[in-house]
Amino acid sequence: MKRTATLALLALLLLLQWPLWFGKGGWLQARNADLELTQQKEVNTRLERRNAGLDAEVRDLKTGYEAIEERARFELGLTKPGEVFVQIPQK
Repeated sequence: MKRTATLALLALLLLLQWPLWFGKGGWLQARNADLELTQQKEVNTRLERRNAGLDAEVRDLKTGYEAIEERARFELGLTKPGEVFVQIPQK
């Protein structure tokens, strides 16, 4: 009789604990959601840094000719009249 009551109480305890660990909104799902949240925050931080750089570049291009000139020289190899372009090959 005593053993049966102990087993019944143990089974009841397990039945009560099951949803807390494995059910919808249980501990394991909360842990997985926390890991996903951490990963997404890292992605967002990288994207925010990239966006800040792009925003600064757009502001430079809108407000001054220095950024446009630098880009034309670097990407297109353009020179001003009277300048000589010299390219030194790297090893």
